[in-house]
Amino acid sequence: MTSLIINIQQLAGVREQNILLRGNALADLPIIDNAFVLIEDGIIAEYGPMYELELKVPQLPKHVIDVTGQTILPCWCDSHTHLVFAQTREEEFIDKIRGMSYAEIAARGGGILNSANKINASGEEELFVAAWQRLQQVMKMGTGAIEIKSGYGLTVEGELKMLRVIKKLKQQSPIPVKATFLGAHTYPVAYKENHQGYIDSIINEMLPVIAAEGLADYIDVFCETGFFSPGEMEIICRAGMQYGLKPKLHINQLNSIGGIESAIKLNALSADHLETMTDHDIQLLAASTVIGTLLPAAAFFLRMQYQPARKLIDNGCATALASDYNPGSSPSGNMNFAVALSCIQMRMLPEEAINAATINGAFAMEIENEVGSISIGKKANLIFTKPIPSIAYLPYSFGENCIDKVMINGEYV
Repeated sequence: MTSLIINIQQLAGVREQNILLRGNALADLPIIDNAFVLIEDGIIAEYGPMYELELKVPQLPKHVIDVTGQTILPCWCDSHTHLVFAQTREEEFIDKIRGMSYAEIAARGGGILNSANKINASGEEELFVAAWQRLQQVMKMGTGAIEIKSGYGLTVEGELKMLRVIKKLKQQSPIPVKATFLGAHTYPVAYKENHQGYIDSIINEMLPVIAAEGLADYIDVFCETGFFSPGEMEIICRAGMQYGLKPKLHINQLNSIGGIESAIKLNALSADHLETMTDHDIQLLAASTVIGTLLPAAAFFLRMQYQPARKLIDNGCATALASDYNPGSSPSGNMNFAVALSCIQMRMLPEEAINAATINGAFAMEIENEVGSISIGKKANLIFTKPIPSIAYLPYSFGENCIDKVMINGEYV
């Protein structure tokens, strides 16, 4: 089907080239005022200002949509989530309100281990149905591409179960889905005193099956004090890389322990979290090709310090924004809130936040040729706002739902 959208107040994120944005370039959000977009079979076929419509689209299609007063921008590309989980963890939310720390909750069997127990007690179909519902919810909030991690199984059977659910989501989802193997999320109780035993299980029991069934695109490790050391992360990632899995890593959330150096050494696609960054860490990241993915909703929910976004950007780091949707530390897949938080709490400009959550998020999943901007040949995954005075109003009015409709592959969801 061919559709023509006309009288767009502002068409934001228009790009002729795919470039990973860093430094001052992150604040450049190309906008066309009073614009049109032509969509053919779910793909952007043409766009431009209304005064060029007759020249670029000499024969109007039957399906014309007039969106006078509305702004259109590309859908969010959420490059870090844990969308597949068995149950929510609001009881730990109460514990946090009462003063317990994230580490204290984890030490008594809560946190990741809590989710692991629930995953292992759940069936694959049950997990799929719940995850599918969450996927529909985030799409309606503007997410047009998503990465999903395993990591709540922590057993051979549990991790494979999660990855098979993600594979099924990928096969049935109308939006691009990327799968990340995060078996190294924490050490299960059975291996608390035998770290090498669990690493051996990841390498010798999980990875061969994951490769044989094509269950993952990436490999991830939670590199943190009390979890996996930089050395352990390197061993696990190099094993995954032998099967073609690129590293996308959890590092520098609580401590700076050498994760940045290891991520660069591994040529990781992204280094995610980054709440705790030294000046040296920032310099190293800026000089590398690694994308720093910021997860402000996790810092918000855990009452932690936010990522030093301003220093990262001003020093030339490539930065992306993601939701970290998970039941323990960021129980929200609302990328609109993540964008607002990045402006309000991390002093990112609205244009920087939108670019980080769209084109740079697409780069952090290696799907920049499919989504992330208004470009000819890309999927028509679009956010239609209600009438707003400017792009800056989106993060400014953080408590208001500014989305009118979401289009995926040229069809409203």
